[in-house]
Amino acid sequence: MADKRDYYEVLGLDRSASDEQIKKAYRQLAKKYHPDLNPGDKTAEERFKEVNEAYGVLSDPEKKSKYDQFGHAGVDPNFGAGGGYGGAYNVDFGDLGDIFSSFFGGGASRRANPNAPRQGSDAEVNVVISFEEAAFGCQKEINVTRIEQCATCHGSGAKAGTSPVTCPVCHGTGQIHVQQRTAFGIMQTQRTCDRCGGRGKTIDQPCKTCNGKGKVRHTLKQTITIPAGIDDGQTFIVRGGGNAGDNGGPSGDLRVYVSVRPHPIFERRGFDVWCDFPLTFTQAALGDEIVVPTLDGNVKYTIPEGVQPGDIFKLKGKGIQRLRSSVRGDQYVRVVLEVPRNLNGKQRDLLREFEKSTSDGNYKGRKSFFGKFKA
Repeated sequence: MADKRDYYEVLGLDRSASDEQIKKAYRQLAKKYHPDLNPGDKTAEERFKEVNEAYGVLSDPEKKSKYDQFGHAGVDPNFGAGGGYGGAYNVDFGDLGDIFSSFFGGGASRRANPNAPRQGSDAEVNVVISFEEAAFGCQKEINVTRIEQCATCHGSGAKAGTSPVTCPVCHGTGQIHVQQRTAFGIMQTQRTCDRCGGRGKTIDQPCKTCNGKGKVRHTLKQTITIPAGIDDGQTFIVRGGGNAGDNGGPSGDLRVYVSVRPHPIFERRGFDVWCDFPLTFTQAALGDEIVVPTLDGNVKYTIPEGVQPGDIFKLKGKGIQRLRSSVRGDQYVRVVLEVPRNLNGKQRDLLREFEKSTSDGNYKGRKSFFGKFKA
């Protein structure tokens, strides 16, 4: 594992990247290397796993802090040959910051109850769907990795038969008062309790399943409903589908990032669908009844005689359903003239005879062009 790449390098970021930049880079790379968009490509599959691993660390504030300080060894105890960072010093400037905050800010602010219920953070997942699934909506079974309450200790973090106890140092407040002698005299400040880490409670016998954290990371299959009309690159939220909350607080949400595979015929523009339809010279000149593909299946349409290349006709209501509405867009069909190739002698002679029988009056654009040219 000593050759594992730097997580920032994996996401193409520098170490000063913000949380939003980390999320944006992850979404772009996860879409680029998603197995559904790269079937059979083992390299893309490995890169997809690497990107997910990097994001799993850099999106977690606690893990990111350890990784920034110690590298892979800070988040993976099996990394390297052990030995750690024995010569390194961990300097905490928190007390000095508290002093200046207290002196210039008028005293320390009251800290929130460390045992109050708190909502969990959001989880994220990428899903790849077809053009038709985006147009009509669908249900998809996905794999979601999220933080859940430990089933063994039911979130307490304590071994079965035991429970957390009020911290004897901070008496459940999560903070301690410290007096320090400074150049301005004796200052009293508050800081996070070293004994309980600000939680207000301590665990003498931690749960072996979650190592006292009360939560575990778990990957599970989940069926989600993708709304009709969603577009490539859009996001929707599954309420309560995210990471578990603290102290009985609600779970966060699940953010679903959607990628839509391109369609071989249709192109989406807003809620309208566009496509090109090839016509022969004879069909364009004489008109014809044609069969046009739509999202609802094939429909018949009568082409008038004399239709020109680039002309567009509309099929009302054959587009994409608008989000949270029953109204649909339209389908626009653009005429493309298919010029015949590999003509035999007889076909050439017939076309030459036809050409001799016509004049500029049969060609509106030709007549207009040469009229301007002579002027």
